[in-house]
Amino acid sequence: MSRTVTVGLDGSLESRAAAEWAAREAKLRDLPLKLVHVWQPVPEPIAQAPLLGAETQRHWSERIPREVAEGLRLRHPGVDVAMEHISGGPADALAKASKDAELLVLGSRGLSGIGGFLVGSVGMSVIAHTDTPVVLVRSGEQAADEHEKDPAGIPSAATAYRPVVLGLDTDHPDDAVIAFAFEEAARRGTVLKVVHGWILPPYYVSSLPAAPEVGVELGRQDAAALAKVLSPWRQKYPDVGVVEESRLGSPANHVIDASREASLVVVGRRIRRSPIGAHIGPITHAVLHHATAPVAVVAHD
Repeated sequence: MSRTVTVGLDGSLESRAAAEWAAREAKLRDLPLKLVHVWQPVPEPIAQAPLLGAETQRHWSERIPREVAEGLRLRHPGVDVAMEHISGGPADALAKASKDAELLVLGSRGLSGIGGFLVGSVGMSVIAHTDTPVVLVRSGEQAADEHEKDPAGIPSAATAYRPVVLGLDTDHPDDAVIAFAFEEAARRGTVLKVVHGWILPPYYVSSLPAAPEVGVELGRQDAAALAKVLSPWRQKYPDVGVVEESRLGSPANHVIDASREASLVVVGRRIRRSPIGAHIGPITHAVLHHATAPVAVVAHD
């Protein structure tokens, strides 16, 4: 694996926002940035059309990445920016490109009227079929969105980073997901907020109104389990402040709520080797579509 931050670029607003985020991440990691532009060969009848043919497509497929790369070099001095053109289907080509990257960044349209993502079929397919961490960046994402507002309440990229949020499954914690979140918080010099939502077992639901102390005890046990999982990681990353949130209710909803004040959200995806379908998992799927901060999906066994 070459040590690069790779971003899929097609010239859209969402892919340009992803490229800007990727450049900032590359600087944090002290890694080169690779822009990957995927283009599909023009069918023969269209290739003969003077304004829609192969030459026109080739011109735009080369011009867009070149202009974006030039802009990134100006706005992010010190970041080594390279370009790569790949022919083929976007999902397959990006999944293949991700194998040679440390991190893959993709753009995602913001939902109109409310915060969140509209993750297209290409993004979902790439996430489901690569073992490389993938970050989804919504259209309109700005550097200031990752930072606290200044004392006057004005968005600024010069203030401290907002927390990194980790959605954690305490029943099946995975080292790769947890390590990724701690590393991202360490790079940003910010707090890691670890969110775990737990559901009341069905056999307790009917008895809870009559014995509310049962819910309190279950909450205490769940908080203790979360603290136990994180204890060795606190020791490994002593400079990263950790906030633990163990809350009754939907895990996805709690992570989505926390994303409103986050610089980055980290969730896991269990690797399934079936070549058919997009196996992402319901919680990660919900977070991908509704979180208001960039979302990193880390694959794990």
